[in-house]
Order: sequence, then structure tokens, then C-alpha cells
Amino acid sequence: MKNTARTMLYGALVTCLFFSCKQEEKSAIPWQPLFNGENLEGFVKKGGNAEYTVMDNSIVGTTKHNTPNTFLTTTKLYGDFILELEVKLDSSMNSGIQIRSNSIPQYMDGRVHGYQIEIDPSNRAWSGGVYDEARRGWLHNVADNPKAQEAFDRKGWNHYRIEAIGDTLKTWVNGVPVAHLLDDKTAEGFIALQVHSIDKAQKAGTQVQWRNLNILTDNLSEYSKPSPLPLKQTKNQLTDGEKQAGWQLLWDGKTTNGWKGAKLDSFPDKGWEITDGTLKVLETGGGESTAGGDIITTDTYANFEFKVDFKITEGANSGIKYYVDPELNKGEGSAIGLEFQILDDARHPDAKLGNHEGSRTMGSLYDLIKADENKLVYPIGEWNTAHIVARDNKVTHYLNHQKIVEYERGSDAYKQLVNESKYAKWPSFGMVEAGPILLQDHGHEVYFKNIKILPISTK
Repeated sequence: MKNTARTMLYGALVTCLFFSCKQEEKSAIPWQPLFNGENLEGFVKKGGNAEYTVMDNSIVGTTKHNTPNTFLTTTKLYGDFILELEVKLDSSMNSGIQIRSNSIPQYMDGRVHGYQIEIDPSNRAWSGGVYDEARRGWLHNVADNPKAQEAFDRKGWNHYRIEAIGDTLKTWVNGVPVAHLLDDKTAEGFIALQVHSIDKAQKAGTQVQWRNLNILTDNLSEYSKPSPLPLKQTKNQLTDGEKQAGWQLLWDGKTTNGWKGAKLDSFPDKGWEITDGTLKVLETGGGESTAGGDIITTDTYANFEFKVDFKITEGANSGIKYYVDPELNKGEGSAIGLEFQILDDARHPDAKLGNHEGSRTMGSLYDLIKADENKLVYPIGEWNTAHIVARDNKVTHYLNHQKIVEYERGSDAYKQLVNESKYAKWPSFGMVEAGPILLQDHGHEVYFKNIKILPISTK
């Protein structure tokens, strides 16, 4: 009995010491509260008109009819951080935690956009997955992670851990690893708590609650946790959402497969360089197709959506052409096709040229239609996204997810524009049924990555 008593006492002491050490270890972590438990100081509401209140040391968001997604955002911006919080919500709802998110006037009239860590009590069970709100959709869903799908408690409080360090995002739900993502789209932004919009069939007044919001911003390598999950990358890869929608990669990020010179049978042996997952036009003095020359896809496209990320240098000129007709202009200069202009508007003289004033500026339909003056262009050295939609002769240019040009091929207005432009000598300019996609060599250093296409069937 004495030995048993000693054993029990020893076990109790060990247990006490263990939990005491754990408490000391946890308290030693220099967490900073995002929420003071009393009011919404340090937060501002954006997007919709759902209500946020404070109750029992928790932030409570309440759904409301006839309003878009609503976000309670921090007034402070965060780049690298580790965030922990708890959340509980009505099982009929959908919600999320925005990180590195932004709201600027030029982007969809101020719409909140950026990474969202999903809160999903539905049967789909993708809580902890990474969604790109108002941009690219699903980057890292949870369809292939059954343990993560089982982690979320639909009735009780759930603990989230989110690490955003450099270009790596990691998430856990109730201690279960959910997402491990490499993506460099956005480096800094606010943190926000979402009340999702509801339709007429859904009950208004349902609630989502958040509590114990704590953040680390210093010495993150000391506190970061390794993830056992394989790293999912988005650079030169299709996202989960794009795969589901039927998008195709046009460039693998490593080789010249699928591309050739616009006036060659193979890829140019100079003027272009593949480096660190980017396709780079080399600086050769600004001549139009005088070095390696333009490159085109080996396949042709009739109806499509095309996307590419590009980055320019000071004074750079380049372009993306589509409905290219290889039979036109077989001599010197660039191959002929409709062009989404890429230009440093502030420094390149072309910005002030063109038959129609401003029609050679960034994102314009080159020499024909000027892009929206209020377009969003990220600074030199940062990545921009071009998106071209061509369906049944109706064509739209988007720059950084903002519509900047819209027209109809073959219409009377289009024909008049062509007749008044440098292309007037080619009456059928831009009217081929299908053509390759072209990236232009204009002798300036320009970078491309994430080159993708969605062929559209019109049957």
C-alpha cells in the first residue's frame, strides 16, 4: 500500500509539473491581443451591412438579408504573423477569416479581396482551407484531407491557428493540420472576420462568434510549427478552383514546351530566358522583335479566357496578342494580332501616341481602344494580372481583376477603329476564326508567369 501511495503521489507530482511547465511555456509566448474583449476598437466594417457586436468577451456577427459579404477588418495591416483564435457559428452559415486582404477604390469599387481561411460547417467540410476572396477562388481546398474534414466541431468552439510567413501559409483546425500553401500573390493586408451574405431562403439573424484573438509578429521562426502536409504550390500550377473549372496550363514554368518563335519553327535561341519559374524577355535596347522575336503558342484558340501574371521594368514595352494571323507581316517587326498592351505609362513615349489618344497605354487594345483611366496598375517590380475573355467575337480586357476594355470584333464600330489605325492596310485584321496567343519581345526586360487558358465551347 505504501509503494502504491508513493507511486500515486509521484504520478500526481509529475502531472502537476508537466501542466505547470506547459502553462509557463504557453504564457512565455509573447501573444498580442487583436480584440480587447470589451468593444470593437481597432476594427472597421467593410463590404456589407451585417451587424457586429461584443458579448461575453466575444465578437458576434449577425446575418442580414439584402447585403453582400460583410467584413470586420483590423485598421492595422499585417504581413508576416501567427494568428490563433476560436470560432463558433450556426451550422447553417458559412464564414471565414481574411488575412493579407485589402480594399482599394480601383478594385471592384472597394470590394474586400485576399486570402480567406474557410469556416465551413456544411457537409463539404472545408474548414481551414484557403480561398482567394474576389480573385482566384479556391487555392487549397480540403477535399483530399479526410482528417481535416473531420476536425471542425459544428456545435462547439473551434480553435484556428494560421501562420503567414513569407510566401508560405499554414493552417490548423483544433490541432489538425489542414492547409500548407506556397503563394506569393499578396504580402500584406488587414485581418478580417466575415459574415457571409445569405439568400432569401436562409434565416436572417444567425450568428458567428469569435474570441481569444491573439497574434505574433516578431521572432516567428521561433514559434512556427512544422506542417506534416505536402506543400501545395500555385506558381505555374493550376489552383484547385481552376482545375475544377477546366483551365489548362500554357507554360510549365521550366521548359519551352508548347511555345515557338512567331516566325520560327522552334523556340528562339536568344532574347528569352527561363529563370526561377519566370519567362523573361531580355533587355536588348527596345527594338521590336529584333532579338529573339515574339513567341506564340503551338496551339490556336477561338473562344477562350486567358490569364497571365506579368512584371515590367522601368520604361518597358511589351504586349499580349491574340487572334494572331501568322500570314500577315512575315517581314521585320512583330507578328500581327489584337494586342493587350503592356507598358510603363509614366516613362515610355508610346503612352502619348496612337491613332486614338491613350490607346497605347497599359491594358489598352493597342492603337484602337484606350483602357479605363481609373485602372489599377501595381508599381514597377510588382506583379500585375492580365485577363482576356473572348467569346463569340465579344472581347473584354481585365487588368488586376478590373474590366478596362470591352468591344466586339467585326462590328461596324470595330471596323471603323481599324480603318483609322495603323492596321488599316490589313482589312481582315483581327478577324481570324482562331489563332495562337503571343507574348511580345519589344527589347525590354519583362517577366511572365502563371500562363493559363480556359478554352470555351460555344456549342
